Amino acid sequence: MARFSKRDVLRISKEKQVKFVRLWFTDILGFLKSFAITIRELEVALEDGMGFDGSSIAGFVRIDESDMVAMPDPSTFRLLPWKTNGQVIAVMFCDILEPDGNPHQGDPRWVLKKNLERAAQMGYTFNVGPELEYFYFQRSTGKPEALDQGGYFDLTPLDVASDLRKQTITILEEMGIPVEYSHHEVAPSQHEIDLKYRDALTMADSTMIYRLIVKEVALKNNVYASFMPKPIFGVNGSGMHTHQSLFRGKKNAFFDPKDKYHLSDIAKRYIAGLMKHAREITLVTNQWVNSYKRLVPGYEAPVYISWAQRNRSDLIRIPVYKPGKELATRVEYRSPDPACNPYFAFSVMLAAGLEGIEKGYPLREPVERNVYEMGEAERKRYKIDSLPEDLYEAIKVTEKSDLVKRALGDHVFHQFIDNKKIEWERYRARVTDYELEQYFSIL
Repeated sequence: MARFSKRDVLRISKEKQVKFVRLWFTDILGFLKSFAITIRELEVALEDGMGFDGSSIAGFVRIDESDMVAMPDPSTFRLLPWKTNGQVIAVMFCDILEPDGNPHQGDPRWVLKKNLERAAQMGYTFNVGPELEYFYFQRSTGKPEALDQGGYFDLTPLDVASDLRKQTITILEEMGIPVEYSHHEVAPSQHEIDLKYRDALTMADSTMIYRLIVKEVALKNNVYASFMPKPIFGVNGSGMHTHQSLFRGKKNAFFDPKDKYHLSDIAKRYIAGLMKHAREITLVTNQWVNSYKRLVPGYEAPVYISWAQRNRSDLIRIPVYKPGKELATRVEYRSPDPACNPYFAFSVMLAAGLEGIEKGYPLREPVERNVYEMGEAERKRYKIDSLPEDLYEAIKVTEKSDLVKRALGDHVFHQFIDNKKIEWERYRARVTDYELEQYFSIL
C-alpha cells in the first residue's frame, strides 16, 4: 500500500472528485467509530485535526472533559471501492489528541505506537499476520442458521459462501490490503481470510477494515457475518491465530540456521515471555464473556500453556522451517479471537515477548504430544499451566498484572478492567437458556 502525504491526499481527492471523507478511530473495546467531513474541510482537518465530543466513546473521557481532536493520518488514506448515492467517499484513520495537542491516552492507536516505540528502542520492528476466522449466517437475529455444511478447505457446492470470500478479497485488495489466501474453515459456514503479514500498526488498521468489509459484503448479499468467538455450541469457535516476528532492518531476528528448531535466542526468550505472561494478557486477547466458550478442550482452541512445532493443541506453535524461507520464521500465538481490540492485543503480546527478551527468560522444552490427552497429574509434572477458564478469572489475573498495566497505560488499564467487570456482572445475573432447559421443568 502506498504511503500518502498530506499533499497526496489533497491531490488525489481533487482528481477523484471525493465528496466526503470519513474519519475513523477505535474505542477501547475495539469498535470502529466514524464521522464524516466534506471535502471543503479536508485541508483544515489535515493541518489542525477535527474536534469532536469524546464523552460518549467507551473508555475515552468523562463528560466534563469531553473535547477531543481527531487528527487524520494521511498515510492511511483510502478510497472506498463503492460509491454512496453516486458520490466518491474516502477514509482515513485518526490519532486522537487532547485539545493541547498531546496524544490522548485512551486512544488504542497511541497505545500500540507506544509499545512499538519500546521495540524500536531495542532495535526491532514488529510484524504480525493474523488469521481471522468468522461465520456467515442467514440473519443477525434469532438462533444462528448456517449457510452451508462445508468443512475444512472444502471446494464443493457445500461452500456456498466462496463467492462472498472472493468479493471480500477483491475489495480488500482494492483498498491496499494484501491477502495471502482464504478457505472454508472446520465448522459449517465458518470461513477464514488471511492477511499478508505487515508491521503491527498497519495490520491493526487493516484488521479493523477487514472486519468492516466482511460484514459489509455479507449485508450486501443479504446474509450476516459474525466474528463472535463461539456462536454455536458443539462446533469449533473462531480464532485469530497471530503470527508474529521481530526484525532488525531486513533481517529476521527470530531465525538461527544452527539451532535445532531454527530459532534464535531472541525468539526463544520472546516465546518464553509469551508463555510466562499468557494468563495475564488473556483478558485483552480474549475480552468477551463468550470468548471463554471457545477456550475449552476438544475444539482446536488452546487451553494449556505450552509450545511445539507441529502440535496444534499448544498455545504457541512454530511453523516448520522451510529452506530459503528464513524471513518467514515466526511464532504463532493461537489463543486470541477475532472480536478483540487488535491494537491492544498486538500491544500486550509484544510487551510479553519483549519482557522475555529483556529479562532473559529461559524457554522450557516443547511439548510435542497432545496436551488435551494428558491427565492433570501429568500436566503438573510437565509444569503446564492453563489459560483462565472464564472472564471473571481473567479479570482477577489481569488486575494484578504490572506488565499489562505498563503496556496499556494506567488510563486504558483501569477503564478496560472496569468495563469487563460490568460485563461479567451483567452476564452473571442473566438467566440463560441452558438453565431453563435443564431446570425449569424439574425444579
